[in-house]
Amino acid sequence: MKYIFISGGVVSGLGKGITSASIGLILKNMGVAVTNVKIDMYLNVDAGTIRPQEHGEVFVTEDGLETDQDLGNYERFTGQTLHRENYITTGQIYKTVIDRERAFGYGGEDVEAVPHVTDEIIRRLELAGKKNHAKVVIVELGGTVGEYQNGIFFEASRILKLRQPKDVIQIHVTYLPFLKNIGELKSKPAQQSTHILNAMGIQPDFLVARSEKEIDTKRKEKLAVFCNLQDEDIIGSPDLPSIYQVPLYMEDQRFGEKILHKLRLRARRKAHFLAGWKKFEHLRNRTKKEVKIAMVGKYFATGDYKLSDSYISVIEALKQAAWTQGINPLLDWIDSEDLEKKNINLSIYDGIIVPQGWGSRGTEGKLLAVKQAREKNIPYLGLCFGMQMAVIEFARNIAHLKGANSTEANPKTLHPVIHIMPEQVEYLAKKQYGGTIRLGSWPCVLKKRTKLFTAYEKYSLQKDSPWLKNNDFKSKATIYERHRHRYEFNNHYRDQLEKAGLIISGLSPDDRLVEAIELPDHPFFVGTQFHPEYIARPLTPHPIFMAFLAATTAFKDSPRRSNINS
Repeated sequence: MKYIFISGGVVSGLGKGITSASIGLILKNMGVAVTNVKIDMYLNVDAGTIRPQEHGEVFVTEDGLETDQDLGNYERFTGQTLHRENYITTGQIYKTVIDRERAFGYGGEDVEAVPHVTDEIIRRLELAGKKNHAKVVIVELGGTVGEYQNGIFFEASRILKLRQPKDVIQIHVTYLPFLKNIGELKSKPAQQSTHILNAMGIQPDFLVARSEKEIDTKRKEKLAVFCNLQDEDIIGSPDLPSIYQVPLYMEDQRFGEKILHKLRLRARRKAHFLAGWKKFEHLRNRTKKEVKIAMVGKYFATGDYKLSDSYISVIEALKQAAWTQGINPLLDWIDSEDLEKKNINLSIYDGIIVPQGWGSRGTEGKLLAVKQAREKNIPYLGLCFGMQMAVIEFARNIAHLKGANSTEANPKTLHPVIHIMPEQVEYLAKKQYGGTIRLGSWPCVLKKRTKLFTAYEKYSLQKDSPWLKNNDFKSKATIYERHRHRYEFNNHYRDQLEKAGLIISGLSPDDRLVEAIELPDHPFFVGTQFHPEYIARPLTPHPIFMAFLAATTAFKDSPRRSNINS
């Protein structure tokens, strides 16, 4: 097995995840079996209990682990389904080592960081490679070189290189700031981050030079000299209009060939993946029609800044579906708490999305957004919490269940149309929050002749669509989607709400869990308890987002749109 370690320097947020995902795509295109691993330096066992504003979106694997959002990028770029073995945290490593020591697993030895912790890290990387049948394991080291908390992982990479010198390469992603008053890229910060890496006993094989503008030959030559590399080992990575351009830009520099040469591997070229990628990029460049979409959530603010990372999978799923149809989606971030305080008219938008969320804060604002979408016939997509909000709004205003709510938002509500899943009660009582909710991929049986069924039927043309398995859609109208929730539709209200006009368009195979709802006589009003955004990919855009975007363009051009604006 071969290993590629990818580290970062100068500043965080450089794009190590996109670099790692791009390398995965490039090597896969060359016929090499790859898998991507993310190492987070936190003592958390997984990402499930971290606030989205703190760490960005939580991504869920098919087998039910809550992970860093970079695993979503890996899956989107490589088209592969990853597993819990593809995500490692400091908490996982130390917990395993301590549990082993408590069980006398080290036979009375002094348990130390080296070799016991580093050996556990290396064991986990080998396990990820074996689980995914990979020849090359691409390991992204979270954080920035020089941080105290991630040093043990750099040490593990150094030891692995020492043991297998022909099987390990190091790629350092660093930053060249552009100083406008001088008018040039400055290379000193990149040199310094490389020197920190050198001080840890690690010599990078490549530098990926992230910058606002394209790096020139002079800067490449200077980095090569002062970082002990050849000119061709400096890979330019300037800001680009789309993250999906990054692998194409890197491939133009023959990055894949250079990597395989240093790993002593031969390419078995298969152009299928990059050919599809180039076609997708071509579609993005041909977008003509614009649609305005309101994203109503509460995980945007961090200090004085508003970030979109909390909903990155939703954003990318929207882009993929839009660009495939020649549409450019214009997203506006609407804080649901602002909706509670201000009279914000959402009729200027062609579509409304209420994505995932937790807790009571901002729920009334989300309900106001749902109400406007329903009353004004604006295409609506509710994801997980967004489906629950749609059920509550319908119960209050159509089924006349005054004060209907979720027990998550109001434990004393008279009409708990959304309530905690019965098996979750004990977990909450014991404060067992981490990894206990309904997670991973589960089957859903669709009701035929609904908007949801029609979307999957119309847009699931690819044989490798990740939501299709075992020909179950054709034979059983069954799809497979990923979940992350603790609360659910209360079946005591199912008959009452259906009689009032709510359509339940998706159920678990045992008929116990409501997985999706929609409204009749509406351009598009769909809510799903599952997260379709997790398995949306550029070459397989998700049917639900495809149908939603198609509905937004139809709504934009419809006579009723001019009526509500007037």
